[in-house]
Amino acid sequence: MSARPLDGKTALVTGASRGIGRAIAERLARDGATVALGYARDHAAATAVLDRIHSRGGRAFPVHAPLGTHGDATRLWAAYDLARAGHLDDGGVDILVNNAGIGRSAALADLTEQDFDEVFAVNVRAPFFLVQQALPRLRDGGRVINVSSGAARIAMPEIIAYAATKGALDTFTLNLAKELGPRGITANSVHPGIVDTDVNAAWLRDDPAARARAASLAALGRVAEPDDIADVVAFLASHDARWVTGRIIDATGGSGL
Repeated sequence: MSARPLDGKTALVTGASRGIGRAIAERLARDGATVALGYARDHAAATAVLDRIHSRGGRAFPVHAPLGTHGDATRLWAAYDLARAGHLDDGGVDILVNNAGIGRSAALADLTEQDFDEVFAVNVRAPFFLVQQALPRLRDGGRVINVSSGAARIAMPEIIAYAATKGALDTFTLNLAKELGPRGITANSVHPGIVDTDVNAAWLRDDPAARARAASLAALGRVAEPDDIADVVAFLASHDARWVTGRIIDATGGSGL
């Protein structure tokens, strides 16, 4: 078998049981990485991803660790260390993909403090401390990839707090690139637009008119599939992206141009 781009690498993908995270985990495994599948609640979905990766000859293991409360990063890395037994020789990580997030938000007039705190806890605080606690684990030459959102670039007042979390995540990425650059570690953000995932299924798959409107927002004229985003992440995880850091990679299909 010819060498694959991520042979010998270890990746942790949060929110890997479905949607974009699932596609990322499967793509990184296909490229040769051993993938830790971070997930919060849906054990059956995580197992399905695991089985799919194994059936294709890939290497992966599940890491059950909900995010959004104080101490979540500590618990995730502890769960990682327990789960990696039999899969990895040490606790090092080459690729950290902060994909887990929640979209629960509301327009400014309706947003509660509880909703605000929850979306920031999962979308900003968790990635921040996951990276902080990964500093001794991240191998030199590694990758930090934060899955942000086109909502950080395009005004969407109806999800104002969610959009603000993604703006914060992009600023975090920028500073990480400067902080980790001397170790050869790159840090980048990816901006998906509207993606056909379970989260969007209720309105995107059941309403042809809504889907047509969503597709019309992109210059490329369609709604994204999870693999469209996963392929961008795979590039950033690879050696080919070694000279790209501190960047926001727009993967919205040209939305809002």
